[in-house]
Order: sequence, then structure tokens, then C-alpha cells
Amino acid sequence: MATDPPSTRVGLIMAGGSGERFWPLSRSHLPKQLLRLTGTSQTLLEEACERLAVAVPRAQIFVATTRQLVAAIRSAGIVPPANVWAEPCRRNTAGCLVYAAAQCLARFGAAAADLAVAVVTADHRIEPPERFAAAIDTALATVEAEPVIATIGIVPTRPETAFGYIEVAADGSARPAAATAVPVSLVTRFREKPDRATAEQFVASGRFFWNSGMFFFRWRTFLDELARVRPDMAQTVRDLAALLEAGDEPAVERRFALLEDISIDYALMERTRRIVMVHGDFAWDDLGSWDALARSLQAQADADGNVIAGEAVLLHSRDCLVVNNVAGARMAVGLLGLEGLVVAITEDAVLVAPKERSQEVRQIVAELKRRGASQL
Repeated sequence: MATDPPSTRVGLIMAGGSGERFWPLSRSHLPKQLLRLTGTSQTLLEEACERLAVAVPRAQIFVATTRQLVAAIRSAGIVPPANVWAEPCRRNTAGCLVYAAAQCLARFGAAAADLAVAVVTADHRIEPPERFAAAIDTALATVEAEPVIATIGIVPTRPETAFGYIEVAADGSARPAAATAVPVSLVTRFREKPDRATAEQFVASGRFFWNSGMFFFRWRTFLDELARVRPDMAQTVRDLAALLEAGDEPAVERRFALLEDISIDYALMERTRRIVMVHGDFAWDDLGSWDALARSLQAQADADGNVIAGEAVLLHSRDCLVVNNVAGARMAVGLLGLEGLVVAITEDAVLVAPKERSQEVRQIVAELKRRGASQL
């Protein structure tokens, strides 16, 4: 039975990733979202929730994840257990938002359409928090004031080839829709991950920003635009909402499984013209792999650029990341004359890889799965 929401804002944390590129630290029973990777006492999911709580009541912060991870996330107690949604199967970020929209419609009824939604992920490093708070307040105020979708673009600090980019109009096309000092610009288009030369051109132009993957909108605006560019997905939202309200879980699973496996960027964001960008003037990184973690912890690096978590001895080595997750003195780790490596040690597994090949760690996980290994 639908109930009235206590607030006009909700937060959605997308936390369905398996974190395979953080193996051997990230496991099926302890996914990346529940690891403490940024040098603080909080997990990545706790940090994401704390950041949202400055603009959204905690009671209306929801976590979307997979069935494999829902128990671990619920037991962590970061949000109320009923606020952790397990998607029926993996259907990328478009499926995540379709399911979240249906859940909100089923839970809040007609009132859901006017809710302003902040969509973030659980694997970002963001600081300082006050600048991020100003950006999301601007984004939410903007979408509450007019029927647009907002995203946050990050001012690039290097010609990064692992991120997508957002291009804004040459004149900036500032839109002071909200009473704030944070600039808002019209989005011209989204750009794919570039090669090095193209990334350098992007940064030099001043018109390109890193795509943070965060989105803000009213559900009404989201569903209107989805109906325009992907009417099949808009119909799926309505069908799922009715089935969820009726409590017909088997039918929910069957209907959701028919969705295309596609990102929300491709399905909607790159096809709508009702999208604006809030300028994110804060330090940001996507903690998707070991090299990103090393980059985010550079403030803790020694004189040779090595980042060490746990006990380890490094001699004549530089630019290495060593994570010794074995407690006490039961595991001695030493590196001699090495450069640019990731070394991660747990009780039952060891990873050694060049930092620049961190994205390929999931290939090791795939091979271990094929062999039926237990260290997953």
C-alpha cells in the first residue's frame, strides 16, 4: 500500500558492482562497497550515505544492489533494511533506475512523481565534503525549479583516458536557475573515453568535464523523457510498479528480465536535450581499480611515491601500492628494486600486477571462477 513520503527528496546509491578489480580484497561476501579503501574509518557505502545525508533525509536514502550482495549490505546497517533493494537480475544502470522508479511508485504512489532524486554510486572518492554538498544542493534545487535532468561534471585535473567526458556550450550557457554560486551549464553532448591526444585537447579547451555518473531529476521528468526516447522502458516502470504493489515477485522477475542490458547514459542521458551540468569543483575519483586507489592515497605516499597499507618493507622501490590485509605480524611482505606494482595480500590470496594493468584484474577472477577456486 502506497504511503506519503516524509520529504520531497530521495537519494539512490547504486551499489550493484561486484568489485572484481579489487580482488583479492573484494569478495562475494565482502564487496568493494563495504571495504574501507579511502584511509578513513568508513566503508565506501558509508561515505556515500554520509555525503547524501546533507541534502536528503536518511530515511529516504535507498541502496540498489544485486541479490548476491543484499544480505551483506542490509546487515551493515547503513540504511534501514527495507531501503536496500535487490534488483531481480543485472540490467546495467538503466535497469537500476527503471527498478528504482518502480519501487518509488509502488511505495509512494502518485506522490513519487514529484520527488527530487539524487543518484550517486558507492565507489567514488570525493573531498572536501562541503564543496560536494554545495554541488548536490545546486543540482537538486535546479531540477526542483524546472523540468530538467542535472549531472555533475568534474573539472579535469589531467588528460584522463579512463573517464567519459561531458561537453558544454562554448559560451558556458550558464543557467542560474537556483540561487547558488555553483555554475550550471547546458550540456552539448557526452563523449566516450578518449585516447591520450584527444583527452589533452579536451582539457585544454576548458569545455570538457569528467562524467561523474551522478544524476538528479524529479521522477516525473525522468519518466517523461524516458517515455519520449525509450517508451518500452517507461512502460516497464509502470508494469513493475503495479506488480510490486501487488506483491507478485515472480512476475516482477519475469518482466524485469525482458529489459535491455544498457547503461542509462546510452539509453537516456545522451538522447535527451533537457540536461544541464553542475560544475563539480572538488577532488573526485572513480575507485574502480587498484591504480585509482593508489592515486587517491597519494597524500600518504613515501618519498619514493609508494603507498603502503599494513606492514611491508620496501627497499629501492618506487611508485608501488602495497596492501597487506593480514593482521598482526603473521605475514611479512618485502619488495626490493621494483617499480609501478600493485601487491595485495589477504589470508588466502596474493595479487601482483603492474599498476597500469589494474583494469585487467577481473581476468584473474574469471579464471579462478573457471577453476572453481574458493578464494572468491
